[in-house]
Amino acid sequence: MVMNAHSGRTPARARRFARILKRIRLVATDVDGVLTEGGLYYSDSGEQIKKFNVWDGLGLVLLKKAGLVTAVITMDQTQLVNVRAAQLGISEIHQGVKDKLAVLKELASKYGIRLEEIAYMGDDVTDLPALQAVGFSAAPANGRDPVREKVLYVCKAKGGEGAVREVADLILAAQGVKFDEGAHS
Repeated sequence: MVMNAHSGRTPARARRFARILKRIRLVATDVDGVLTEGGLYYSDSGEQIKKFNVWDGLGLVLLKKAGLVTAVITMDQTQLVNVRAAQLGISEIHQGVKDKLAVLKELASKYGIRLEEIAYMGDDVTDLPALQAVGFSAAPANGRDPVREKVLYVCKAKGGEGAVREVADLILAAQGVKFDEGAHS
């Protein structure tokens, strides 16, 4: 049952979708192509720079505030990911990861949850094993074709342009969580 932001939902499909989202207890995401638009920027001195979206950041803050565990899992290894994750209060930061599914299994064990209670968002083929093992899988609108074909949900938003926030909003709405304007990203 691949759902996307553009497809109509029948009442039965919408109920099944909501049941899946209600049981999510941990939300993990890739970085490049999901929390960022996937481009790599370098300064004249060779320092790598990434652009993060504040909507995505606030989505992760709201998930954490609602009691869900949040995590970033990336093949890349940069200090700036640590900085952004720290700003958002994310303590589960896993960089230089080649086997993202192994990290998700470790997190499931650590927090006493099942893989079915994990939402994972990725955009490329290296994310497929993790995406196919979790309860809720999502990809940004500009994720690679093989990923968009396998995930449960394809976002309307692109990576680095609010896709993570879109998924966060879906989960929070399904779980009946509402926030005032006091949260910050």
